[in-house]
Amino acid sequence: MRPRIRALVLAATSAALALPLLGAPAQAAADDRTGAPPRTGFETSGGARWTSQPEEWEFLAAVDRGSDRVSARTIGTTVQGRPLQLLTIGSGRTASTMLLICSQHGDEPSGREACLSTVRDLGYAQDPKTRSFLARTTVLVVPTANPDGRAADTRGNADGVDINRDHIALKTAEGRALAAVIRDRRPDVIYDLHEYGGTSPYYDKDLLALWPRNLNTDGHVHDEARRLSERHVRPAAEEAGFSSGVYGIWTDPVTGEPLQQVAGDGQERILRNTAGLKHAVGLLVETRVEALTEAESKDPALNHRRRVDTQRAALEGAFGYVDARRGRIEAATGLARLTGFADRGPVYLGGADNDPAEPAEVLKDPPCGYRLDRAQYDEFKDELALHGVAVRPAPGGAFVPLRQSQRALVPLLLDARAAYHLTTGQAVQAC
Repeated sequence: MRPRIRALVLAATSAALALPLLGAPAQAAADDRTGAPPRTGFETSGGARWTSQPEEWEFLAAVDRGSDRVSARTIGTTVQGRPLQLLTIGSGRTASTMLLICSQHGDEPSGREACLSTVRDLGYAQDPKTRSFLARTTVLVVPTANPDGRAADTRGNADGVDINRDHIALKTAEGRALAAVIRDRRPDVIYDLHEYGGTSPYYDKDLLALWPRNLNTDGHVHDEARRLSERHVRPAAEEAGFSSGVYGIWTDPVTGEPLQQVAGDGQERILRNTAGLKHAVGLLVETRVEALTEAESKDPALNHRRRVDTQRAALEGAFGYVDARRGRIEAATGLARLTGFADRGPVYLGGADNDPAEPAEVLKDPPCGYRLDRAQYDEFKDELALHGVAVRPAPGGAFVPLRQSQRALVPLLLDARAAYHLTTGQAVQAC
């Protein structure tokens, strides 16, 4: 029944948006004379190929022109000179903000295609439910977070760096641009779209999802992120006919019981964990790349469409979550941003929500801050600023207090015992 369910979901979605079904003959860009919604290269090819970057730029420019609720701007430039674009959908002045980050890994294109068509659909939709949603929610979208990697079809960027391992060091133009958006826009939800290679029969679901496991994530934010995954995103995918599971966990194909963890730890440099550290409800979603049927093996377009359709179904669940729990989300993230000013409790340098930290990984009585000498501060002041970390001038350098919104992040950046610290600051025990 699953292919039939998927077809019905696609048909209903397209009818609601007054858009032609995927694969039907249509123009690639908006006709400014008629106001017809633009279509991606993926859509006009029936999923036979991915949207090229020139097509993406033309498509987004057409959406920007054609919809008064969509605006586009460049937030950075890659090593090879490609723009990093941010789309804002809605007024931009709502209390609730959701950020979609698509294709951090250049060889994982399905999330990008889902993001591009979602920008268009939100921009052009006239149904009361969508209009009401956007009246109360600003949706931010970075449709291609790794343009150089997408052009080369590589996981890393032009320098071979995995952007999804750069959210602490911020050495890449891509990582720095994303950090600035998170700092300036303070999204309540950060939704990160990826793809994965399966291992049958233990790790082969259509969709996998995972919340922030880092132990420094505020408890209420952590619980909201897990709810987003388990009660909204995964059920939405399953209702559309797709299978789902928890990212990083092999399961018994008969009983469904977990067998071993192969990925998905609590390291702070991964975006879903950085999101939690920065008090956002973060979620990683992954669709399976390999063909699941003989028909998909023979026709790559079927495989491509299944991957994008899965991402789209999961996104509907995420939007439903934001709409249904708006007040609770804002309460959780708002309180988490204030908690650090109390300057109480341990800071964890390791461990995860399913892997207790070792005693040596726990700062039970953290220092009140870290002192940086002039050379250290000059070298890393930009990264501290991009993280939104408050710094005070001090004789011979600077002082970084723990009593601030980003309290738990400070030791992860400046303590020698942290796995990915920027530099070793001098711990100050009494202020």
